[in-house]
Amino acid sequence: MTKKNVDDYLQEGMYGTRLPKEAERKHFLGTLRERVILALTIGEVMSDRGLEKLETEMKKHPNSTLLMNGSVAYKFLKQERDLADKYKISHTTISNQEHQTEIGAVLTYDHAIDKEDIYLSNDEDQEKSDSVEKDDQKDQGIVERIKSWFS
Repeated sequence: MTKKNVDDYLQEGMYGTRLPKEAERKHFLGTLRERVILALTIGEVMSDRGLEKLETEMKKHPNSTLLMNGSVAYKFLKQERDLADKYKISHTTISNQEHQTEIGAVLTYDHAIDKEDIYLSNDEDQEKSDSVEKDDQKDQGIVERIKSWFS
């Protein structure tokens, strides 16, 4: 452990004790990445795209907590709050005027769970790529049939 100097004491007095992974905490509304079950961006919260996924995760994790970004208008967070109330999940609005984040809502635990896919867009991108592959296979089948007519 290093010895503290006068500058360290002054910094701690003015800004408080430094937290580990402070940038990560600011990004995920005060929690760590390893604790996150589902993270929704502000756009996903405002368009209600993640409500269905949020509800299924709330059913699976009844002891979780919902953190909501205070910079998002109340009317956009109403359905998320209603879901949290429905499943008796505590919810908190986090307002940090000094730091902006694109995260609109986070379903989290107070301990590490290390879930790999926490973003909604990852799941939707996978579903879209699967449907595109199926469409390509259909198109290929039609082209092959037309070729067979002329050969």
